[in-house]
Amino acid sequence: MLDIKFIRENPELVAKKSAEKDIKVDVKKLLEVDKIRLDLIQRVDALREKRNQVAEKMKGGKPDPSLVNEGKQIKLELASEEDLLKKAKQEFDDLLDDIPNMHADDTPIGGEENNQVIKVVGSAEKKEGVVDHLTWLEQRGFVDFERGAKVAGSKFFYSIGDLAKMELALTQFAVAEVEKHGFTPMIVPNLVNSRAIKGTGFAPKGEEKQIYKVEGEDLNLIATAEIPLTAYFADEIIDIDRLPICYVGYSPCYRVEGGAYGKHNKGIFRVHQFYKVEMYVFCAPEQSEQMHAKILEIEESIIAKLGIPYRVVNIASGDLGGPAYKKYDIEYFSPLDGRYRELTSCSNVTDYQARRMNIRYRDKDGQIKFLHTLNGTAMVTSRMPIAIIENSQDKNGNLNLPDVLKQTE
Repeated sequence: MLDIKFIRENPELVAKKSAEKDIKVDVKKLLEVDKIRLDLIQRVDALREKRNQVAEKMKGGKPDPSLVNEGKQIKLELASEEDLLKKAKQEFDDLLDDIPNMHADDTPIGGEENNQVIKVVGSAEKKEGVVDHLTWLEQRGFVDFERGAKVAGSKFFYSIGDLAKMELALTQFAVAEVEKHGFTPMIVPNLVNSRAIKGTGFAPKGEEKQIYKVEGEDLNLIATAEIPLTAYFADEIIDIDRLPICYVGYSPCYRVEGGAYGKHNKGIFRVHQFYKVEMYVFCAPEQSEQMHAKILEIEESIIAKLGIPYRVVNIASGDLGGPAYKKYDIEYFSPLDGRYRELTSCSNVTDYQARRMNIRYRDKDGQIKFLHTLNGTAMVTSRMPIAIIENSQDKNGNLNLPDVLKQTE
């Protein structure tokens, strides 16, 4: 969430940048409720003080009837004001929760069509005779969507044989590469409570739903390791000498919407379950821009070593989502149809998630402040195999696998 002080001082800016993210907010209403909330806090505090004073006077003998009556009146007034405060606080929290993070000033304004290509690496030429990944996998018996649907429903599948081995090799390679840069490996819980979901910004809004909820329990299947990684330091204060703290998490990821909103969704590209290696950083505010560049550099290095042609894209405001301040996507080139598709992403979330999860640090002067968090994809099993299969085929359909994967066999 944003600091309410920032919103009070910059209401027009907050409204403008929220609109540029295509997120509807009511800043005016928020500030009105904020004022009501503050007034009620003052009134409740005054009544509590008055109640305590009356209680003190009633000690040491039989109290005067007038004091008893005054105490009863205060109790009634206080109960009424506390009820109003509770309602005002809930309305305030709901309105504040709707406010997205601000975006960086160099963010392109607009929707997905306004994403800005800032770098292109590798050959981007269509090739004749390239077989799409789903056909290639099914011809060799490496994927089974039919039995996946029988067992779990549409968009679930079995990875078999060389596809399973490729996913395991990619995981091992990605974790090893990221670990070289000072990231500590972590295997995270696959179920988290609602606070973790809401705190990271994954709670459903509108028609789009990403999260599978366990009925009758305050538990949810994670959509990404980013969720439990963020919540790891919830309600904690970290000494600045420990920052930045870098983790590389591995987990399955579960998404309700497998192939929604007209996105490219053939084969394993957009499914309900996949596996991901996720980089995550906790750092001081002055470190976050540098750490964002570092995460992007690691992602590029991994993709380059896999021999995948790609481009780096600065994501436009309307495609950022609520938590991100700045986001880069890396898109792989498909020689099948000559198009680029998302492979990885990395986001600087500044203090947005840290405020929601109450994650703070103690600076050199002993002051307690909210830290910054960042996340980035090192490897995802629903995308990387596609990029390798489409870009590594020879004229006979055999794959010329990158050396880094051969080394993990």
